[in-house]
Amino acid sequence: MSDAAPVLGVLAGLIGVADTVPYVRDIARQSTRPHRGTWLIWSVLATMVCFSQLADGATWSLVMAGTQAVLTGLILGLAIRFGTGGLSRADGVLLAIAGCGVAGWFVADAPIVATACVVAADLIGIGMMVPKTWCDPRSETLSTFALASLSGALAAGSVAALDPALLLYPAYFCLGNGALALLILHRRAILHGTVRKPGVLAPREAV
Repeated sequence: MSDAAPVLGVLAGLIGVADTVPYVRDIARQSTRPHRGTWLIWSVLATMVCFSQLADGATWSLVMAGTQAVLTGLILGLAIRFGTGGLSRADGVLLAIAGCGVAGWFVADAPIVATACVVAADLIGIGMMVPKTWCDPRSETLSTFALASLSGALAAGSVAALDPALLLYPAYFCLGNGALALLILHRRAILHGTVRKPGVLAPREAV
C-alpha cells in the first residue's frame, strides 16, 4: 500500500464533510431547496457503493464512500423537513437500476456490478439535473460540487493498486461533480455578467 494512501483517504473524507457545509448553509438560508426524491436516490446509491466497495476490498478509499453515505442521509433528513417534491417515475427508474446492481452482485458474486449500476443510475440523475442547472445555475451550490470533485480525486489517489473495481466510483465521483461545477460556473458567468468585455467591471459572485 502507498504511504500516501491513508493521508489521501482521510483528506477525501474531510473534504467530503467540508463540501456539505455550504449546502446545509444554503438550505438554512432557504436559497437551496433540496428535492426529496433526488436525495433519497443519492442516499440509497451512496449506501450501496459503500458496501460494494467494502466487499471489493477497499481500504482508505472507503473513507470517502462512507462519508458520502452518512452525509447524503443527513441531507435527506433535511430535505424531508425543508425540501420539495417526492418520488417521481424517473426516480423509480433509478431505484430499479440500483436494484438490478444489487441483484447482479448476489447472482454473479461481483460487487463491481453493483458499483457499475450505481454509477449508471447516478449518471442518469446528473443528466436530469442538467436542464435545471443550465437554466438556473444559482439554484445549486457551486462550492459543494467543486469540493466533491476534489474529494473524489483524493479518494482515487488513495486506492493502493490500479484496480478498476475500486477506482471506478471515486474516478466517476471526481469527473461527474467536476463537470457539474464547471457547468454552474460557466452558466453563472453567462447569465450574471461575469463574462465581460474589456474595461467593463463585473459584479462579484458568491459561491
